[in-house]
Order: sequence, then C-alpha cells, then structure tokens
Amino acid sequence: MRVSYNWLKEYVNINISPGELAEKLTMSGLEVDKLEYLAQEIENVVVGKILEVSSHPNAEKLFVCSVDVGNNVLQIVTGAPNIKKNITVPVALVGALLPNGIKIEKANFRGISSDGMLCSAEELKLDIPQNLQQEEPGILILGDDAVIGMSVTDYFGLDDYIFELELTPNRADCLSMINVAREVAVICGEKLRLPKINPEGIEGRFPFTVTIKDESLCNRYIALKIDKIKLGPSPRWMQERLLAGGMRPINNVVDVTNYVMLETGQPLHAFDFDKLVGNKIIVRRAKESETIVTLDGNLRKLDSEMLLIADDNGPVAIAGVMGGLDSEVTSQTRTVLLESAHFENMSVRKTARKLGLRSEASSRFEKGVDKEGALFAACRAFELLAGLTTDTSSGGKIDVYPVPWEAPIIGLRTARVNKILGVSLSTSKIKELLAKLNFRVTDETEDQLSYLIPSYRQDITREIDLIEEVARFYGYNNIEATLPYSEMRPEQKTPLQSLEEEIKNQAANLGLTEVVTYSFINPDFGDKLNLSSENAWVETIKMANPLSEEQSVMRTTLIPGLLSVCERNFNRRQKDLAIFEVGRVYLPTLTGILPQERLHFAALISGKFNPGWSWPVQNFDFYYLKGIIEKLIKGLMRKTPQFQPLVEKGIFHPMRSAVIFVGDRQIGAMGELHPKVQETFGLAQKVYLTHLDLQLMIELEKEKFYYQPIPKFPSVTRDMAILLSEEVSSLAIGEIIKKVGGDLVSSFELFDVYRGSQITKGYKSLAYGITYQGRSRTLTDKEVTEVHEKIREAIKNELKAEFR
Repeated sequence: MRVSYNWLKEYVNINISPGELAEKLTMSGLEVDKLEYLAQEIENVVVGKILEVSSHPNAEKLFVCSVDVGNNVLQIVTGAPNIKKNITVPVALVGALLPNGIKIEKANFRGISSDGMLCSAEELKLDIPQNLQQEEPGILILGDDAVIGMSVTDYFGLDDYIFELELTPNRADCLSMINVAREVAVICGEKLRLPKINPEGIEGRFPFTVTIKDESLCNRYIALKIDKIKLGPSPRWMQERLLAGGMRPINNVVDVTNYVMLETGQPLHAFDFDKLVGNKIIVRRAKESETIVTLDGNLRKLDSEMLLIADDNGPVAIAGVMGGLDSEVTSQTRTVLLESAHFENMSVRKTARKLGLRSEASSRFEKGVDKEGALFAACRAFELLAGLTTDTSSGGKIDVYPVPWEAPIIGLRTARVNKILGVSLSTSKIKELLAKLNFRVTDETEDQLSYLIPSYRQDITREIDLIEEVARFYGYNNIEATLPYSEMRPEQKTPLQSLEEEIKNQAANLGLTEVVTYSFINPDFGDKLNLSSENAWVETIKMANPLSEEQSVMRTTLIPGLLSVCERNFNRRQKDLAIFEVGRVYLPTLTGILPQERLHFAALISGKFNPGWSWPVQNFDFYYLKGIIEKLIKGLMRKTPQFQPLVEKGIFHPMRSAVIFVGDRQIGAMGELHPKVQETFGLAQKVYLTHLDLQLMIELEKEKFYYQPIPKFPSVTRDMAILLSEEVSSLAIGEIIKKVGGDLVSSFELFDVYRGSQITKGYKSLAYGITYQGRSRTLTDKEVTEVHEKIREAIKNELKAEFR
C-alpha cells in the first residue's frame, strides 16, 4: 500500500517528520518497508517561458532560445522539434540534478553558449497528468497554470513522501488512506478529520431492480444512479493523488472510483446505465462455460463457482474482479450506475486466480472489505463527481442489504492484559488507549471492560486481539524485556533430549557441520535412492494439502535431505563436505492417525580434509566415517560398535557398506553411496553416508564405569598375519582374540589389510598387533608365547585360516 504524506495531512494534523512517522508506524505494527521522497532526484529545475526562438547559425537541427525563468533570462540551445515561442517548459538550470545522477553544466554548442537545458518528461522520469500528455516527442510543454520561476517539483506535486506499507493479512483495513490516518491520529495525538458527505442528497429510488441470488457470496449491493455525466479528464490534484498511490489516471468517472477506493478501501465500479438491459442488476453465479468480454478486451470463460453481475442480456461484470466491455463508460455516457458492494473474499480470490486477473480492487475484496462502509464510499464518489461539473445530480439509490452487520462485543480483562503483556496497566489506562481507536465501551466492571468493535476492524474478533491493540499503542518498546519463565530445570531433560544435545556437540567436535532440512520430501525419493519396494522407508505418509508435489510426503529417513544439500553444494563448486543432521522421521502406524516419530542421526562426508599441523591434505573415505561412528557411539554409550556386511544394499555400494550393531541390536548402517544413486543425483565424486536410530540407542542400557589404576608392569606386543577367505569378517577374529587371550590381552589392532598377486584370489591377509600385559605382575616370554599360540590355533581351526 502506497500512502502519500501530503494526502494523509488532509485527514489529520501531523506534528512529526515523515521519517519519525515511518518509525512510529512500524513500531505500532504497520511496517514501513520504504520511505520515498518523490522529488529526491530532481533539484534546481524550474518553470520557464520561451520568449524567442531562432535557428542555430552553425547547426541545422539546433535552436537558440531566450528563456524567462523568473529572475533572469537565459540563452539555452536545444534540439527539441516541438520548440516554439510563448510556451512554458521545465528548465534545468546550471547545477541542476536530474534522475540517474545527471548534473547540468554550462555548455557550448558550435560556438553558442547554453546556460541550462530544456527537459522532456523522459529526462525528468515523470508520470505526466493526462492534460499534459503529448503525442509528439520533445520538450514537455506545461499548462497555463504553470507560474514562471516556480519549482517543477511544486508544479507536479512532487514535494511529497510516499510510505510503502508492508501490511500483514489481518490489517486489510489499512488498504485505505482514511484507516491509515486513524493510526496516524493516535500516534500524533490528534483528531481525525473525515470527508463530509450528505447521504440525504442521494436518497430516492428509481425504476430499477437489484436481485441478489446468492447471499453467501454477496451480502450487500448498492446501486447509485448518477445523471448528467460528462466524461473528461479529472482535475490535476486528483491525478497527482492517483499517481502517488500507484494508479494511472484515465477519466473523471474511473478516476473518482479509484480515488475513493484508495481513500476508503471500498472498490467501486461504474456502468453505463443506458447499456444495462431490462433495468435490472442480478447478482448470481455464472453458468458453466458462460463467457464475458472484460474491459481488457479478452474473452473470459467462466464456471459455476464464479460470481457475476448480470442484466437481462447476460453478464456485465465479474464480481469484485473486472467489469465487462459492453457496459463500459465511454465519452457518449450520460448516466452512470455506480456499484458499491460487498463480495465474499474467498469467492473473489478463487475467481481472480482462475482467470489470472489481479487488481487493486480484487486484492481488497480478497482481504476483506468493510460492508458498513459501502454507503459512505458511494456518497463520497457522488459528491466528488458532482464537484467536477455543475450539472451532475443523483437519480436515486437502491441498497440491498439482506443481513445487516451487527457489531461484536468483546470482553477485555485487565488482569489478562497485564499477564499477557507483562505490564501493570490500570483499567483507566487501558480505556484511554483503546478510546483513541474509536473502540466504544458498552459495559464496565471493576476488572473487565466490554467493547463494541467498529465495522472497519474486522481483524478484532477475540480478547487477545484487543490486548494486541493495547500493546501497539502502549508501545512495544515500553514493555520491559524479561526472560521467559520455565519450570523445567536442566536435570529434568528427558534421556532422548540429553542424547540429542550430546550427539550434536560430539559431531561438531569431530569436525562435522550441522544442517537442517525439510521434514517433507519428494514421493519419488525411493527410486532416486535405489530402494526396493519392500524397503520400510518407501512406506510414507502423504500430506493432505502439500505446498508442492516436491514436498508432499513426510520423510522416513534423513538421507534425502543430506543428499540434496550435497548436490546443492557440488553445483556451487563446494566439493569438500562433512555435514550431519539430527531430526525426526515419521513412520506410518497400523492403528492411529498420527505417525510414529523417531529421532535419527545422519552424516555425510565427501572430498578432502586437512588434518592440520604438518600433515598433508587427505581424502575422506569409508574408514574415516567408520572412525567417526566409533567415536560417537563410544562417547555416547561407552560401548564399542560392531560392523557386519550389509545384506540389503539399496543406497550403499555393494562392497563398501556395513550394518552397525551395539551388542545384538542393529542401530544403523554406513557405507559409500551406490554408484547408481551417485549418478542419479549428479554427484561427481564419492560420497560416504551413515544413519543411526537414536531412540534405539537410548533403549540400550549404558555400561557402568569402573576405574582402575594404570598398570605398573611392562607390556609385550606380538604380530600375526592371517590369510583367510574374503567372506570372513575381522569381527570374528576379534571375538577369538578376546575369548582366548582373556585378561592377558590388553588390546589388539588391525593395522594392515593386503589383497594382491602374492595371495590366492578370494583371500585376504589381515595383520594384527596384539598387546599382552599383566595387571599384578610382569609376564614372562613363555606365558606370552603360550597364549599367542593358543590364539593362532583357535583362529586356524575355527576360521580355516593360514598364517604368513
């Protein structure tokens, strides 16, 4: 909504600057997105009169002019083809500033000096009123009302500020100058001055009928007959107001309807009365496939959900959206039927969207129009039209109002106001604040007020809305800042909340960056992830009213979100990623409406990383991700995870993936992204992923801590290289080492894996370092050898292994 500062001053005395007003409007809830001074880019441009014109002696297409600018006569050279004696034009003096940063300096054109420049409308970037518009190009010729020497900004009414209001949907009332002025009056502590109207001047009926066939879509229709209309341009002041409000002047009838709409918020429409067939207006739904040619010359196909204004011959307008071409007001029009109506907002919105027709009028109907203000707007329009010509008169009005509006009464408790706002206001102070908004008290007790809500404030429907009004004009900045009160103490966090916080901290400490992705995903994600139809992830919950098809199902895994983040980063040449997300997934249930929500963890790494210090840059790989998982689970659960080959590959590489176990419970999986999935997402390098079910982790009992002193006795490390089948996992070897070695084995480590030409195909060589250490004594070489040989023998017999 564009609001003119000068126009506002017609309704209220403004005792603060435009900048201060913009700030106060924003603080009161009407956000000023932009404050624009219309004459900001035009300086030192005045009205001048051409006294003499002669041809340039050295240039065929140039003219030398003597120009009177009020306090001086200047010599100016121009090439304008429409230049002539005794016309008034805009003159940019030496030193003048024009739009786009152009600065005028004294110039010399082939030996003739020029002390300024004569300006066109394009050079000044002006919206020109109708009476000054000219067909031929050249210098802008001003009207007879232009005073020599006056500023061009004054002449065009550019000494004005425009407030661009960013209104919230509930404040449709402020799509009118008068209702914005109501807010300004409260801010400035001044009284509101409304335009004077005389409803009695349009009383009386005329031989015409108005029938509303669908009262749910139209609950008020005023038809006002205006006689002796003479079409022509509207006055300059009205055109300037319309241009400031962002509307193009057309003619006096259309301009008045637009002016009143901007002023009151009530859209109006003017029909040529003599073109209406049957002396009637019928407000009805369209017939299926019925058509109308609208004012823009397009044939519109309608359906039965659209509301029409019709006569005996058919449609004459689409209600609240656009009029019909056949009933348009033209230069031959002598009698006008003025429509001021109230249409149901959702009906107008759906119709405008289907037809692709959005206008200032439809946007107001969509957001809600004050039906009680329809008569005021009609009277205002008539009096403006009557003021333009002496003969215009009213032929009467018809007001069909099936169910008159009843003002709601809302109770407001003083204690509730103070509790919600955190203030200590008295009842009298609350009354004082709301009285400024014209909210009338109908009943009052010691602790409660009852308010009658004016019709133009349709957003006030509950007690909390009145509390907001108190807060707005008490001043949000006057409400003391306090911390929100909560009875929850840190020790009252649930185990799952504590785990969520802890895993986020540990993941960040391990060099991962947290991301947050949408809970809604594409229903085709299963195909993109190479999942089989039996995979539990593909059973999703579909949204009843999704924002788009791309986000129409609730996620059952965090993986699609991480891959989308990866794809977006790769497309922007960010190839090194280490990210994680902790979030909820939504699984369908056999019974019940609500899904089962489970907290999951997922991580993705790809590209290179810098270990720091003097280490060279390294590549992320399968084992780096495995190390992250081990550190996370050990840190969170004090347990060592186990990894087994993944049977159902799906999103993971067939040979580089694993299931993650803690004890006998599977809590997740990890691996390299399957090449097919990598290709689907267009990822140019290897990607490694993992996912963990945090709720499964919390269900597993944590091991107790036992503290022991550091052993005082020396340790002995023995190596063994084991040759065995590819099908045997290192997990099985570790189990044998722990079982046979018992307390004498303090630790063991797999430090090398070899596959190559020196060993049989289908086999691998695993090299282990086993550390032996006694806790109460120094082990002898014989004891270590005996245990070491027992471990070798058990591995050989149980796993069919050989030793290198």
